[in-house]
Amino acid sequence: MPAFRQVGEKQLPNPILYMAWSPKRDLIALANTAGELLLHRLASFQRVWSLPPNENTGKEITSLAWRPDGKILAFSVGDTKQVVLCDAEKAEILHLFPVDYPVSCMHWMEVQDDSSTLSLFSESENESSRFLPKLPTLPKSYSTTSKIFSEEKSDEVTNLLGEVRLNVLVVGGPSGFVELYAYGLYKIATLSGISGTCRSLGLSSDLKSLSVITEIRSTEDNPEIHYIQLDTGLLSSCLPELTKMARKFTHISTLLQYLRLSLTCMCEAWEDILMQMDLRLTKFVQEKNTSTQVQDEFLELLLWGHASPELQALLMNQLTVKGLKMLGQSIDSSYSSIQKLVISHLQSGSEALLYHLSEVKGMALWKQKFQPLGLDPAAIEDAIVAVGSFTLKASELLQVIDKSMKNFKAFFRWLYVAMLRMSEDHVPPELNKMTQKDLAFVADFLSEHFSANEELFDRKGKYFNVERVGQYLKDEDEDLISPPNMEGNQWEVIGHSVKQAVCLRLYTVPERWNNKKAGMHYVVFCMPEISPSKIYILRRATDPNRSVPNGLVALNLSTPLNSSIEDETPAPTSTDCSYNCLDARFYDDETLTVVLQSVEDGENKMHILTQLPLNSAMSWDEEFTWDLTLRLEQQTEGIPVQGLAWGNQSREMDNIKAQFVAVNGIRKVACVLSANLRHIRVFEMDAEEEEEEEERADESQEMSSDQDRLEESMTTQSDAGEGGDGARGVEDAQVTDQGSGDILDDTAGSDIL
Repeated sequence: MPAFRQVGEKQLPNPILYMAWSPKRDLIALANTAGELLLHRLASFQRVWSLPPNENTGKEITSLAWRPDGKILAFSVGDTKQVVLCDAEKAEILHLFPVDYPVSCMHWMEVQDDSSTLSLFSESENESSRFLPKLPTLPKSYSTTSKIFSEEKSDEVTNLLGEVRLNVLVVGGPSGFVELYAYGLYKIATLSGISGTCRSLGLSSDLKSLSVITEIRSTEDNPEIHYIQLDTGLLSSCLPELTKMARKFTHISTLLQYLRLSLTCMCEAWEDILMQMDLRLTKFVQEKNTSTQVQDEFLELLLWGHASPELQALLMNQLTVKGLKMLGQSIDSSYSSIQKLVISHLQSGSEALLYHLSEVKGMALWKQKFQPLGLDPAAIEDAIVAVGSFTLKASELLQVIDKSMKNFKAFFRWLYVAMLRMSEDHVPPELNKMTQKDLAFVADFLSEHFSANEELFDRKGKYFNVERVGQYLKDEDEDLISPPNMEGNQWEVIGHSVKQAVCLRLYTVPERWNNKKAGMHYVVFCMPEISPSKIYILRRATDPNRSVPNGLVALNLSTPLNSSIEDETPAPTSTDCSYNCLDARFYDDETLTVVLQSVEDGENKMHILTQLPLNSAMSWDEEFTWDLTLRLEQQTEGIPVQGLAWGNQSREMDNIKAQFVAVNGIRKVACVLSANLRHIRVFEMDAEEEEEEEERADESQEMSSDQDRLEESMTTQSDAGEGGDGARGVEDAQVTDQGSGDILDDTAGSDIL
């Protein structure tokens, strides 16, 4: 029986560039050359959904990263320089943010569990939900801009944040560009002092260090690979404070986005008023033969009851009495929309923003805890003052809208009566009376809304304007104080605190792994030009201040494969056969999944998928002395070499030129991609255990059925569920606490590993 059971195979129309398994479910994300993001299920490699490229996100996907809980998938887009967060359930864009450089690699990690601080944070967030009302939902036309506020739930932001436990999205790119985002939403640090293009990176789960693999091009265009370990001790020592700040500032940033979208809705309603009136007035202005202004035409009708032929034609033929009613209702609706947005959205959003800023101010005053992270009480106080000014301007806008609506209603009532008289229709008595105050309202409406000079009028409305309201909504005049700008925030203290702990000059692009239990960084790489049949493993402690003995070892791939007698497709046993490593991924803390190619002349080279146990390799006695002035390939003779007993954990792959692999040790699956990037095979790596579990489940079902017949009960369905799906559910619960979601840079198209 083969060591790994093949469960799916597919030929894809477009070449695949990146692969990434979900850390929690049997799902794999694929990014192809057409800019599509695909999600497939393990069973028969069935497609779950496809997200095509669009103008908002872009079409050049450069990296993938799953949030550790498997609910959100992040992908970076090179042509638009953005990072996009996508809902894994519905293929919806939840959030996106711009970056300064195209992202070349990402890693999303979660800190180790700390139950004492988690309960404290949960209680704090529950308090805010009790004190603050639900934010009203934005109109549907704007919910597509940000799905954070697209549903009427009080926990939109909390759902996007995920669990209380801190998780950090690390992004890297050219020119040493590295940034850290708390919960994948809010930037907490921009790192400096890194050279080259980031090819792989990862933050340790204890937050003590950040490993970065960079590629530096020399003047001869020869790539040189460096391993850099950065000391991030400030993040580790201030974890509770960091988590508290991250959640607070993420709430604040999402509230700012909510207020911006609310202002956008108000601007659209304002522009809708202008458009509707301009449509009626444009033809009138173009056809009139007199030099009088539109405002003068209406004033003459107001004072003398006489309309020019052009104005009478506009009112009776183009506008009509019925059309006037519809226009009045439409403009009234637009005014009401602006008014409701101010009351329900701006004011409630400002109150929530003020609440969270006040809590942040309290945190800032606790200098012993939060001052090391750069939280400045003076800056928070300035933000609170800005929110207060914003709230006052919103209240002022309400008063302006109320006055404008009075003028508007008086104008349309007067114009309605004037049109009835022109058509010699009956005028209701209640409308025929007009007081001096009504005349003042109409005159105010004409002076406020109609341009005094159509030729010089260059605002949004060509012949009609709503300047008394619009002055609060125009960015260029800055009459309305905008929400506080969070650029240049005090979090940059974290970025400046990160220092380089070690820099090692490697060879080719490596794969990185974080062993959470042992507190170790592992890096696997090859030197095909120097030692084509060897894999090198470098290990460093996540704590830069802790030394690790035996930090480098080479694994000899010339060791023959020992295949089992029961194998249906036994691996070759030739003692003189050696192999090159095409790709390698850490399956778990003790196993390395490798794609091998036999070293033979001609086209008939074997491609093998194998699992390499690392326990024996990690227990070597020899010590390697690293000369930091030399590149590694210049000192390979002193590297300890270990042989491996491969056993039967290998499988020869026929009819596919395997080149790359993506693995998920928690779900016990692997996906192999061919050299042409179009042919995919999916394997269950623990097939024998799966078959034993199925047999046990079948036996449990039979026992349940017998018991049901003896007792003559009607609980067959529930018992069958306990014997079948229940076993899988227990397995899911057990693997949740295992930490193998730190595989980084699942790049199918990289040169090696």
